Amino acid sequence: MDIEKKNIVIATGGTGGHIFPSVSLSNFLNNEYEIDFITDKRGLKYLRTNKDLRINIINSGTIFSKNIFKIILGLIKIFFSIISSFKILIKLKPKLVVGMGGYSSFAVCLSAYLLKIPILIYENNLVIGRTNRFLLPLSKKILISTESIEGIKNKYSQKIFFSGYFLRKEIFETKRQDLKLEKELSILIIGGSQSAKIFGEYFPKVIKECCNNNIRFKIYQQCLDYQTEELNKIYKSLNLDFELFTFTEDLTKYYEKADLAITRSGASSLAELVNLNIPFITIPLPSSADNHQLKNAIYFKSKGYCFLLEQKYIFEKLFEMLKDLNKDRNQLVLMQQKMKEHSDRKSLSKTKELIKKVLNG
Repeated sequence: MDIEKKNIVIATGGTGGHIFPSVSLSNFLNNEYEIDFITDKRGLKYLRTNKDLRINIINSGTIFSKNIFKIILGLIKIFFSIISSFKILIKLKPKLVVGMGGYSSFAVCLSAYLLKIPILIYENNLVIGRTNRFLLPLSKKILISTESIEGIKNKYSQKIFFSGYFLRKEIFETKRQDLKLEKELSILIIGGSQSAKIFGEYFPKVIKECCNNNIRFKIYQQCLDYQTEELNKIYKSLNLDFELFTFTEDLTKYYEKADLAITRSGASSLAELVNLNIPFITIPLPSSADNHQLKNAIYFKSKGYCFLLEQKYIFEKLFEMLKDLNKDRNQLVLMQQKMKEHSDRKSLSKTKELIKKVLNG
């Protein structure tokens, strides 16, 4: 007789940085547990290709605004999202809720607490997010990706569980070769789920300056649909070897080819690059909440994994950085060597063992 699987709800915000670790966790657990997702409409666009996921949508909101009307609207949305979450949780009867951060996870986790359902929360940034800050007193444990996290008060230190980053299995299965110093460098430009537009506007000018100085790269660049025609025109005029692609979950085929990446500073993106041993230049999103992308970037730079470039200095400094790296590629080799000392391969299995302990009381 088959033993009925226990149900776990994964509650996640609607950005790629929240969704992708959530999917990785779900895929790792789904052989032993029934998994249901609760997210908002933004998250749905990242989950449409995952046909087997059971997805529930709520209408989330935020009160973090300087506009009083937006704050009031956010409070109304939160109220109704809590009611929706109550209904969904009562229907699903989960044994555990895992909050992955983001505004929509707040309503779900608060409802779970009121229904006496155990809560775990996950934080992959270097500073605890606003939602997780509110939920920490209600949770059994907070799963952290790095031990250097900021913003957790000492009185909650016993709740900290060092999991590492949640990454999809394809990252660990990707085959890459070490950097060949003599060949033309291949650069992967990824804007993440929100920043491909700005990178598509900034980088062609820098690449053109490189070409004007006889510095040539092979380019793999993520861009928006409407940018493709213009970027094609620019790069063809420069006689570059290049490939453009729009936002996709699967960057694996580009990771296999890249010697250097240029990226935003979302924690999941940086963790993937480190585990793949791809050196990178990271450009934090200036408007990120609590400036968490800059803190992520500073941490990864301190480990020797990357170069940090603030967005306001792109035109001033990026060309010089690329010129220097093209001339002295040993800098990239040293970064690769440091990255090989880090691995998140066991993060999900460690978390699975924690979940078993929580469910068994």
